[in-house]
Amino acid sequence: MKLPLIIGIIALAVVLGVGMVTTEFTTYLGDDPTTCNNCHVMDAVYEGWYHAGHQAWANCTDCHTPHAFIPKYFIKAKSGYNHVRHFTFGTIPDPIRAKEETDRIIQENCIRCHAETVSAIADGQMDAERYCFDCHRSVAHGERGISILPHQDKGIYDPESTQLHEEN
Repeated sequence: MKLPLIIGIIALAVVLGVGMVTTEFTTYLGDDPTTCNNCHVMDAVYEGWYHAGHQAWANCTDCHTPHAFIPKYFIKAKSGYNHVRHFTFGTIPDPIRAKEETDRIIQENCIRCHAETVSAIADGQMDAERYCFDCHRSVAHGERGISILPHQDKGIYDPESTQLHEEN
């Protein structure tokens, strides 16, 4: 009775080990922005970040994940699962947009890095109705729609406005 269980556990460990090696799983635990660009649908996002102002100061995880150890890796695992699911089933959204949860994380990180500036604006009172990136949309990833890559934002975002508008 114990032998089949032991063989099953060993087989599962081997499958997981091979999967981790072939997918280079450990690279996803770090903060290297090129890891985020492993999937071709992230090319335009990576390119925009690479040529924008934040490239010298912040990488993907500085903005898109919490900074506390456990919440950071929880969000990375949750996001990784969603990325694998979308890739596997071919349901990758076009264009890719951050979810509400990620928007809140990004907002917290904007304020964390720019606390001194935020405190100097309107006595430190943030407009609770808007995120920082509602006005500063192009800071982290540059202007949208100008990528030379095929996965660019094709017209649903007007770079002159902070408003999304419907496709015709």
